[in-house]
Amino acid sequence: MSHVSQRTEKDCLNCGTIVQGHYCQHCGQENIVPKETFWHMVTHFFYDITHFDGSFFTTLKDLLFKPGFLTREYMNGRRKAYLHPVRMYVFTSAVFFLVFFSLFKVKETEFSRFANDEALSEAIQKIKQEALINASTKEDSLKITNASELLLPGTAAAVEKMDTLKPQRGMNRGMNVSFDTGIENYKSVAQYDSVQKTLTPDKRNNWFITMLMHKSIAINLKYKGDQDKILAKVMETFLHSIPYLLFVSLPLYALFLKLLYVRRKQFYFADHGVFLVHLYVFTFLFLLLFFMLDKLDDATGWKGIGIVQAILIFTGLFYTLKAMKNFYRQGWGKTITKFILFNLMCLVAAIILFSFFFLFSLYQI
Repeated sequence: MSHVSQRTEKDCLNCGTIVQGHYCQHCGQENIVPKETFWHMVTHFFYDITHFDGSFFTTLKDLLFKPGFLTREYMNGRRKAYLHPVRMYVFTSAVFFLVFFSLFKVKETEFSRFANDEALSEAIQKIKQEALINASTKEDSLKITNASELLLPGTAAAVEKMDTLKPQRGMNRGMNVSFDTGIENYKSVAQYDSVQKTLTPDKRNNWFITMLMHKSIAINLKYKGDQDKILAKVMETFLHSIPYLLFVSLPLYALFLKLLYVRRKQFYFADHGVFLVHLYVFTFLFLLLFFMLDKLDDATGWKGIGIVQAILIFTGLFYTLKAMKNFYRQGWGKTITKFILFNLMCLVAAIILFSFFFLFSLYQI
């Protein structure tokens, strides 16, 4: 029920029927004052999504501390006291990805060959010290010192060396986004096609490689061969495709459960889907806590946080195992076996999905 004031008039503003209660018995619209403040709109939004009248917290409590219980309640028709699984999924996934994308931002410098200059300098200094200890003559020590100065980023010798290493036309820094080592020889897609036509049919690339080559050449031309920028753009696009990847994976994983429990005829395909929705919601909440601990570790450097995170991982695995046992009502032996098989199937599917979405992200940029 809305927290906006009720109308004194009894005619429904939507259909004109005389209302006998709070809601129109004909169309179901609540008989409230149509004018509302901005605060009422905001509170109505949160009430509508989370049912802060109690169902949200009841759902959250049972989800966290009673693995598999919510899905069985939903399957048995006891749904009034709980938030709908799809609504719960939409709300928690929105919060999760809002936090996720604010914490994990792709930066071009992260893919640069010299992005970690500080770590590189420390490693070179350590090697230099060990080499100097083992040096037998003054000439050897001088050679070691000169060599380290050439390798250390930021030194005058290193800058002078980098200035003399002028890249050839078409050479790219870092990872080369291509499917042919000679991609730098092509200045356009048309040139690549012309070269392919000169080859015998058995030496030409097939249609799939040709499609990938067309895209690779176009990307390298678009970003002028800057591989750091290309890879950063691909990773950014890929990260923003993860919500779609999870949405696609849900019915696929539900099919795996259907196959594993094919002899349990009381479970419909939708029941497996609802079970996974509740599992996904738990995973979102679990990862939010994990990320918070990770950021706390970065801020404090407390080594105990790593132990807490390790415990959380094992807790999450046990939660999934317990949820399967409670929902499907099988013994520990069968549940553990199916848990292992389910995770192996999901792992293979996840690799395929990640590869597909990564290539799709490459195609989108």
